[in-house]
Amino acid sequence: MAYLGPQLGRCRFFLPGVSAFRLFGTGEVGMDEMGLAMSRSPLERLDFDNVALKKLPLDTSEEPGVRQVKGACFSRVKPQPLTKPRFVAVSHEALALLGLDGKDVEEDPLGPEYLSGSTVMPGSEPAAHCYCGHQFGQFAGQLGDGAACYLGEVKVPPGQERELLRENPSGRWEMQVKGAGLTPYSRQADGRKVLRSSIREFLCSEAMYFLGVPTTRAGSVVTSDSKVIRDVYYSGNPRHERCSVVLRIAPTFLRFGSFEIFKRADEHTGRQGPSYGRDEIRGQMLDYVIEMFYPEIQPNFPDRVERNVAFFREVMLRTARLVAQWQCVGFCHGVLNTDNMSILGLTLDYGPYGFMDRFDPDFICNASDNSGRYTYQAQPAICRWNLVKLAEALNPELPPDRAEAVMEEYLDLYNGFYLENMRKKLGLLKKQEPEDEILITELLQIMHNTGADFTNTFRSLSQISCPTEGESEGEEERVKQASNLLLEQCACLEELKAANKPTMDPRELAMLLSMAQSNPALFQMISDRLTIARQLERLSKLKDLMEINEEELKTKHAEEWTHWITRYRKRLARELEGQSDVQAVQEERVKVMDSTNPRVVLRNYIAQNAIEAAESGDFSEVQQVLKVLEKPFSSQPGLEFPAWMGRGRATEQGERDEGDEHQQEAEASTSTARNPVPYDSKPPAWSHEICVT
Repeated sequence: MAYLGPQLGRCRFFLPGVSAFRLFGTGEVGMDEMGLAMSRSPLERLDFDNVALKKLPLDTSEEPGVRQVKGACFSRVKPQPLTKPRFVAVSHEALALLGLDGKDVEEDPLGPEYLSGSTVMPGSEPAAHCYCGHQFGQFAGQLGDGAACYLGEVKVPPGQERELLRENPSGRWEMQVKGAGLTPYSRQADGRKVLRSSIREFLCSEAMYFLGVPTTRAGSVVTSDSKVIRDVYYSGNPRHERCSVVLRIAPTFLRFGSFEIFKRADEHTGRQGPSYGRDEIRGQMLDYVIEMFYPEIQPNFPDRVERNVAFFREVMLRTARLVAQWQCVGFCHGVLNTDNMSILGLTLDYGPYGFMDRFDPDFICNASDNSGRYTYQAQPAICRWNLVKLAEALNPELPPDRAEAVMEEYLDLYNGFYLENMRKKLGLLKKQEPEDEILITELLQIMHNTGADFTNTFRSLSQISCPTEGESEGEEERVKQASNLLLEQCACLEELKAANKPTMDPRELAMLLSMAQSNPALFQMISDRLTIARQLERLSKLKDLMEINEEELKTKHAEEWTHWITRYRKRLARELEGQSDVQAVQEERVKVMDSTNPRVVLRNYIAQNAIEAAESGDFSEVQQVLKVLEKPFSSQPGLEFPAWMGRGRATEQGERDEGDEHQQEAEASTSTARNPVPYDSKPPAWSHEICVT
């Protein structure tokens, strides 16, 4: 699309005879011009320094429409304005990264226009990034920012926290809007996002940050009167939905797939990267990424190959640490393609993600993942697979034998990070014992057997007392109390039956089992043994559950928990050995556990309530959920229940979206008809009906 250059935002005050562009002239600034500069809003005064567009190749074509982009990392684009853009919510914490005050932004009449890309801020240079990717294991060729738009890079404001500067040594924060319209990479789509997906990305970006998990950030959600047609469940029932835009913030949005644009023709799909053969650009990208985001590497490794090996090792380490953190908070990404893996080890691109409710190693959050490639327990191995694909993309800058040697370190690093996190979750702080791994494994197995809630079970562990020396009387009662505490988080018989019902039709399963014996080659083409094994395991568990009643099930669960709690308390007792101040150790344990095991995570039903409220014009629930997620480890009086509880859909002036008067009755949320539950409770029964694709 034609690029018109940076456009100055609309001025707050019109001064007759004064051109705003004279401010950027020869330095002769009169009093009128100075007054105009002072009248510019904080968003108009952002200090852009768009280094990526200076140091990486730009697409020379301004041809509109979808196309292959060769020999370039970015293409100039022109965001498509929204009709009547307005804020749904803003994150004050995220906007502070840019030196912005959230309240000022909310009150800025042009704020929604600027942060949706509808009006281009002074200094902003909208562009879309070109990248490729392996999707569900197959190379897909050119992908790119089909709906996202780089706005530019804002210089870090003075006084930013040192910790943030360590995480982002580039000295700039990239601003990106998602849902701003067509780009050369939009393929068959329209470049738009809707309220559902925008709210989910906004809330989860911030939720992950406050959980302590590395992530891109989200500064705002803007919705509008512009509409697109979406078939939510791909069921043949499309409907109109409001175009919405998320403001995303990160040091960079470069990803593994950014380096796959140089890939030769894939042996399976036949597709190749659009910049195949342009090895000099690969080197240019490596130089840029290392210089900007890994500055400590260059001076320590003057040899280019050694520098690149050190860079790849650091990316591998960050990725291993990231996925360990995901596993420890029960987070499932859902679409771990190479184009969704950050080169900085950040959680990137929030689509059909999900936090586990009932613990299930085979948890699939993405209803489109029919093969189960991206299950919860598969994530560490998938991240390793993606790192191997990154290494291939970096060849010859990264010799294959050196990359292979680095990858041999991955499993040990991942296990180390995982165990470190899990010990904190269990309050094992003073000693590291070999049996800790067994204790953790047994806990997860019992959680799986009993259908225990992942988040709440771990949160409850700090309430299990640590036995002290000479404390033998009443031991049985203490274990029973602890067992009852954990039994509250377990699933009932009907829930477990539903959870273990095979997802495959029995006739199809029987056919595949027969085919595996009679025609293995054909079987391998249409299924795999792991999928069949999962179905058979479900059938076996379901058979056992059909032969038991609720009381017998509860007794069985109590026995399992009693056995584990007894072992756990013995392990806790060893934490006190040699400690002079037992009380201090006990208090530290509880403090660490309660600051590691969250009270609240962004469960699907919490996001769904907020989405349904927003779709009916009430943004207060999105705003309240954000407040709750900003303090996930602590209780917040007055914020225990959804914002609409006790007042139906009636809202105070200013909370309701004025653009929805004609649709509120038709789109009225069903959440008011549901029994509200606290944010920190197990999910309600209706939550299992939520389908995210």
